[in-house]
Amino acid sequence: MIISASRRTDIPALYGEWFFNRIRAGFVDVVNPFNLKQVSRVSLSPKVVDCIVFWTKNAAPIIDRLDELKAYKFYFQFTVTPYEADVEPGLLRNQSKSDIIRTFRRLSEKIGRDKVVWRYDPILLSRKHSIDWHFDQFAYLADKLAPYTNRCVISFLDLYAKTKHNTQPLGIRDISVDEMKLLAQGISQIAAGKIEVQSCSEQIDLDEFGISHGACIDREIVEHVIGAKIDVAKDKTQRLECGCMSSVDIGQYDTCTHLCAYCYANFRPQLAAANFNRHNPEATSLFGEIRPDAKVTERKMMPLKIVTQPTLF
Repeated sequence: MIISASRRTDIPALYGEWFFNRIRAGFVDVVNPFNLKQVSRVSLSPKVVDCIVFWTKNAAPIIDRLDELKAYKFYFQFTVTPYEADVEPGLLRNQSKSDIIRTFRRLSEKIGRDKVVWRYDPILLSRKHSIDWHFDQFAYLADKLAPYTNRCVISFLDLYAKTKHNTQPLGIRDISVDEMKLLAQGISQIAAGKIEVQSCSEQIDLDEFGISHGACIDREIVEHVIGAKIDVAKDKTQRLECGCMSSVDIGQYDTCTHLCAYCYANFRPQLAAANFNRHNPEATSLFGEIRPDAKVTERKMMPLKIVTQPTLF
């Protein structure tokens, strides 16, 4: 099984102590975000966990603890954007973008550039964040990060209802198809010879610019990291455009205190802050206690690795 840690919140940056407690315990309880009475107990045994995919904007809090994961295979989806505190207020409360870049490079040096994917996403446009601004910022970040990773993943901001509400003060607008192509062309030219660029969950075909459709839970990367082929299907719970393989996410929505205005995983900042304050590193679930009337169901976990049987001849 592939563990996603996590699309829903930044576990490495905010909940590292809890995560390593769950690793030692060998299981984690995941509360259904749409029905708090439904709880899935997920085994974290190395016998069934083929790979852990971390999603983060700041891996610094857990870098020095990664040796505790010697029994596991893993890689990182590490987002580094050029946005300032008006867009990413919580992320930049106690650190700068330079700090984040240094953390990215340090992580790569520790675990290998093949296990750290740079995410330049989402790309958003406003009066302040123009196409030319993105070209300048991408060129700067690519110069700093390309030697420490093999791939950059881009996506364009989808303005869902709650995203529109949270980004309204920033004047962020929809991106047209022509603008997507212009951005893709410029980013591809900047990245040429430095780093591979893929798109994430995009309908638009950018192959003409050398940008292929990618996946965050990527079969190719997982197989490379674990050193074996895997038997896994596409994740049916994700959008049609998403190319990710099936995984189990152990995070919870409305728990990330980075408070990025564009984030779909937080409904409102006050709720995320309240849930963060409820967090108990010793609890079996990410925040709060399991309800007394909840039904806890053991999730059936199977390894995905294809074991080649030796032949007699």
